[in-house]
Amino acid sequence: GTLGREVYSRWDASTLRAQAVVTRTYALYQRARSGGQGYDVEADTSHQVYGGVRAENASVAQAVADTRSEVLTWNGEPILAAFHSASGGRTAGAEEVWGEPLPYLRSVPVDDEEVSPDTYWRVRLSRPILGRALAPLALDLGAFREARVVERTASGRAARIALFGSGGSATVTGRQLRSALGDGVIRSTLFEIRDIGGDVVFVGSGHGHGVGMSQWGAQAMAERGADYRAILAAFYPGTTLERRTP
Repeated sequence: GTLGREVYSRWDASTLRAQAVVTRTYALYQRARSGGQGYDVEADTSHQVYGGVRAENASVAQAVADTRSEVLTWNGEPILAAFHSASGGRTAGAEEVWGEPLPYLRSVPVDDEEVSPDTYWRVRLSRPILGRALAPLALDLGAFREARVVERTASGRAARIALFGSGGSATVTGRQLRSALGDGVIRSTLFEIRDIGGDVVFVGSGHGHGVGMSQWGAQAMAERGADYRAILAAFYPGTTLERRTP
């Protein structure tokens, strides 16, 4: 029910198997940390999208069966098997997004994502519209005038953005800006900001937080002949793939 909503069921069997292992591992990791709150995983993009039986089909069921009980571990424990749609050419390290490094969530290059619809994206916003979108951040800028990336992470993502208005200035993180404008609008923090015709234009690449497995990158590896074990090893270096009973 999750696998069929997180990747296209028509994709290569190796991609589906890799995602099946990642989905299972992520759920087990979250279960160990749910703290008795009554549920382990949320059924949307904050954790993993869940579609119930409507998301199931033969190729999804086969990928689950082919990898049954297989889990990625580090020091014997299920890992935080983070994943995202497309990296824009390089994944982000865990410390870039969550402030804490994890040895298996390092920045790695990703090839051949060009077929992803998010390899290149562009969003153009007028200054008044952008100013209104930033209002929930309560920055007291006055009339919005300019946005500028002033710091980038090791993988090139926007870490800090300076904002200027008629009444003052402020600095926000790339994640804060993306959240304020909408994850579907600013698809990743791998972007540049340009002034075109008086409007603010975001030109970016990739979709998602960028940590862990790039799903489009995994598909590209599968199309080049990699099996799911090789895909998992590339995106989660140093981890062990093992069978584990519930």
